[in-house]
Parts: sequence; C-alpha cells; structure tokens
Amino acid sequence: MGHREDLLEGAKRCLLQKGFARTTARDIVKESGTNLASIGYHYGSKDALLAQAYVSLVEGMGPAFQGGGGAASTEPGSVERFQEVWSNIIATMREPGSIWRLSMEIIVMGDELPEVRDQLARAQREAGRGFVPMLMGGREEDVSDETADTLGMFYVTLMTGLIAQWTFDPKTAPSGEQLAEGLRRLIDAATKG
Repeated sequence: MGHREDLLEGAKRCLLQKGFARTTARDIVKESGTNLASIGYHYGSKDALLAQAYVSLVEGMGPAFQGGGGAASTEPGSVERFQEVWSNIIATMREPGSIWRLSMEIIVMGDELPEVRDQLARAQREAGRGFVPMLMGGREEDVSDETADTLGMFYVTLMTGLIAQWTFDPKTAPSGEQLAEGLRRLIDAATKG
C-alpha cells in the first residue's frame, strides 16, 4: 500500500477507537506509519481524510446488510426483503463498537465542519443509490438520480432514524419485524380507497 491507502486505513482504525472529535492528525500518522505532510498532500486536511474514512467504513457494511453472503434470500421489492435487510442492518447496530454511534457524533458536529458535512451530504445520495438494489433488486449503476433522490433517500432517512434510536435507547428501538409490520400497515392504509 502507498501512503494514501495507509492513511485511510489508519484513519479508519482511529475513528473506531477514538471517534471523530478525539482523533488527531498525530494519531492517524502514528496508526498509519506515515507522516503529517502526507495527510495534506493526499486528502487536503485531517477532517477530509476522516470523512473519507467514515464513508469507506460505511461502504464496507454492504455485505452485512445483505446477510453476510452478499445477497438477500427473499424476493426483491417484497415486504419480506424489507424485513430481512433491515433486520440485518439492525444486527450491525447491536454489535459492540458499532460504527453507527460514530454516525451520531458526525451528525452533531456537522455545523462545526462544513467541509465534512458537504462531503458526507454527497455521500448520502450514493448511499441511497446503494440501498435501492439491495431492497428492490437490480444493479446500483442502473438506479436513476430520481430514484436515488426519492426511494433511496427514504431508505437513508429510515437508516438515520434507526441509528438515532439505537444510539439513544436500544431497548426500545424497533426490530426488522416491527419495521416490516409498520410498512404493511402503511401500505394497507394507503391502498384503502
């Protein structure tokens, strides 16, 4: 690996160990075996590097969302697929050292770090684009911008709400089964004439 990759991997480890606010450039350099000048050269700033490391950590969760094997076992677009995928996502929130607590830290810090906020806002659209095929089938590259901005952002909003609930009170946070039942009731109410 080169310095760029070493920095990214070091920054990921620092985020998981210390969080965003407590990670210093020196921590990243120590963890990555690089030097301080490398951060500016490759990423522009420590905060930009940490934002990229966070996005990379989240992107790495995709296989876990689909049950570890990389593919859900239920019919795309079905309530059963919805329940399966959200149950898998929730399972990642139960894990010790879950990256989702880090998400809440970053959300709260958004106004203090406009460069990071802007970078992560762009990443949200792509996250929505990634959710669509996971739940509806198909390929990510075929998801239109309109679908990413509507259905995809619906899923991102649901994810953000789940992260908040699991961070604040995991005992009362919903399960995948509860979310699926809520979806069934919503569909039923919406289709009654």
